[in-house]
Amino acid sequence: MAIMRHIGSELKRTFGRARMTERGELMKYFCERLNPPRRAEGYPPITLGRMGKMLEKIPTKDIYYIKSSCDQAQNFSKSFWYLLNPEKYENGKKVRGQKKSKLQ
Repeated sequence: MAIMRHIGSELKRTFGRARMTERGELMKYFCERLNPPRRAEGYPPITLGRMGKMLEKIPTKDIYYIKSSCDQAQNFSKSFWYLLNPEKYENGKKVRGQKKSKLQ
C-alpha cells in the first residue's frame, strides 16, 4: 500500500519554482553581495523586501547595468550605493567642503 501525500505539499513546491523572476534573482544577488560587509560593520542586513523597494522604479535593463558596473568595481558596496543615487554623493561632497556661515 502506497502512502498518500497531501496535495498541498506538492502545490507549495511547484508554486515556489514558478515565482522565480530575473528581477528576483538580481535582488537576491545584490542582497548576498551587500549583506556580509554590512554585518561586519554592525549594520543590519538588507532584506529582499527592502531591496525590492529600492529597485522598484528602476527598469530591469538598468539593474543589469548596475550589476555589471558593481562587479567590475573594486568596492562592490560603494559602487552599488553610488549608482542608486549619485546626486546624494555628489551634493554631499560640495557641502562637506564648504564652511557654513552662521547667517544661513
